[in-house]
Formats: sequence, structure tokens, C-alpha cells
Amino acid sequence: MEFRPKILSGGESRSDDQIMDAHRRQSPGAAMPGLPEGEDSPLVIMELLQRLRVKDVMRDHDIISVVRTDSMRFAQNLMKRNHISGVPVLEDRRLFGVVSVNDIITALEGGWIGEPCQKHMATSLVVLEEDMPLAFAIKFFQNYTFGRFPVLDKNRDFVGIVSQRDVMRVLMHELTNELARLEGKVAAPTRAQSVEKGDGALPYYSMRQFVVVHNDLSSAGKAANEIKRMMKDAGIDNKIVRRVAVAAYELEINICIHSVGGTITFIIDKDEASVIAKDRGPGIADVEWACQDGTSTANDWIRSMGFGAGMGLANSRRVADKFDITSKVPSGTTVMCTFKLKP
Repeated sequence: MEFRPKILSGGESRSDDQIMDAHRRQSPGAAMPGLPEGEDSPLVIMELLQRLRVKDVMRDHDIISVVRTDSMRFAQNLMKRNHISGVPVLEDRRLFGVVSVNDIITALEGGWIGEPCQKHMATSLVVLEEDMPLAFAIKFFQNYTFGRFPVLDKNRDFVGIVSQRDVMRVLMHELTNELARLEGKVAAPTRAQSVEKGDGALPYYSMRQFVVVHNDLSSAGKAANEIKRMMKDAGIDNKIVRRVAVAAYELEINICIHSVGGTITFIIDKDEASVIAKDRGPGIADVEWACQDGTSTANDWIRSMGFGAGMGLANSRRVADKFDITSKVPSGTTVMCTFKLKP
């Protein structure tokens, strides 16, 4: 019998955009816990969530699992010995289902604890893909009550498990490193230092364009990460890099979930950097309304993923030195965020 895990949609919850915006409204100059005070602190959190991928936090070794022919009793003993609340049902890297502690309790009460797992395992599963941004994993933990999620690769093969503890462990490690750098314990090279060394010196002019595919959420954020890398290699100040990366990410997500596809173009010279987002429709009828905090036209599926909170354009305008938007129904929308590289 063939078992094919089914990806389910989740309930609505506050997205990271809403959380960040609430933080700004509540205390515009306050720092996130454990980070220095200043408006740059929320950008540190957003940058980490955009940069890190599910594969960066998942456990891909010492995975405890069962096969379909193992009994529910065997799964119960395995979970008890290892102090875990669920095991995946795996064969040759293929995920067939999951047996949870609730399934064990039901089997004990129903008297089928000796029957094979394939008869009573859960086959409608919520899974993550290894290349998804970490922000996706956090939204899944918000939208569901599960303590862990199976992780699949692009071939739909099982590659690991992500738990809330895994996410917190990596985030705390990254935040500690970032805190040390912000406090001056780890000094980042300045632009002048980079130019002096001849390493990553900023060119007079450079342009890079990225294609954004409609609803390709597994690739969301890749353009923003590449733009961030280019700026860091050029020795640009980290505060400016964060602002550009946030705008690029917000605009990239907007094209992915609200349009039929488009491009992100990054242009940089010795004085300023620009992020240009251009989509192919459907366009925005009321641009002023769309740029307000919390306005969104996202469908239920996008909202179930934790996106579509209506903060994309607002956040982009907030971090940019100059913000321009033009839109025509049904042709499409063009947004340009410009950032000064010099004080």
C-alpha cells in the first residue's frame, strides 16, 4: 500500500512582520532582549531569520525511527527509552508517516498496541523543506501545536528533523556572536579597511538581477542573501547592509506571494545602493493604501504560512533613504528603495 504524506495548511497567527512592527510601535528606540539599544536591533533579528535556512538548524544524524512493519509496542518502547514524543516511519530515506505519543495512548486504549505501525501511524503530515528560510519554521511552530517537524529535500527524501529546541539553540548561538560583534568584541572590517587591503573593494558601478518565481517560497530570500553578501564583500557598513537586506527581502517576498512573478535588481556605486523590485502584475489599484501598515491582499493559503501581514511595503519604506513606487493595473508594480552609502 502506498502512503503519501499530505501537507496541511495551518491556522492564522502573528507573522514576524507583525511582531517586529508591534515592537517598533511599543518602544521605537528599545533593543531586543540581549542586544544593544538602538533602531538597529530589530534588524539584527530579521536578518538572522532571513539568512538562516531550515537545514542550518535541523538534526540530520542520530535520527530515531521505525519501519512500517514494527509494532506500536516497539515504537512505544523506543520513545520511552529515548525520552521523545514521536518517531518518523522511514524506509530508504522515504517518509511514510509519524507515530506520536497520542497514537500510542490511543493504541493502548484500543487494544491494538501489538499491531504494525503502518495501520495506525499519521500519514497527513506537515513537513518543512531544507532550503526554506528559518522564518518559515518559526511560523510553523506558531501555527501548529507540534513540537517537531520532518524535513524533506527537493526530491521529497527525508533529511532530518527540526524541533523548537533546535531552533532556539542555533538562534541563541547566532545572537551571541552578533552581540559580541556589536559590542566591539568582534570588529567587522570597515569599507576603508577593505579598500586599503585590496580585498572586496567597492567597484565604481555594479548591477545584479534576480528572478523571483510566483509562490516559490522555498527560494524566498535568496536574492536578499546574495545582495547582503555582495555588500559585505565590498566592505559596506553593517547597519546599511542590514537595512538593504531587509528591504530586498520584503520586496522579494511581495513579488513571490502577491504577483505572477518578477525580478529584483540590485545596483550599487560609490555613493548609493538601490533595490528595484518589478513584477508583471496584477498591479495595485490604491498605492497609498497598500503602503500603510497592515494592509494586505494575501489569500488564505499565504496567510496560513504566516505571511501576508501587510508590512512588506511599509517596512521597505521605513528602512530606505528614498522610496518610490509606481503601479498600474493589470501591468504590474515597480518599487525602488535607495540607500546612501556615505554619512
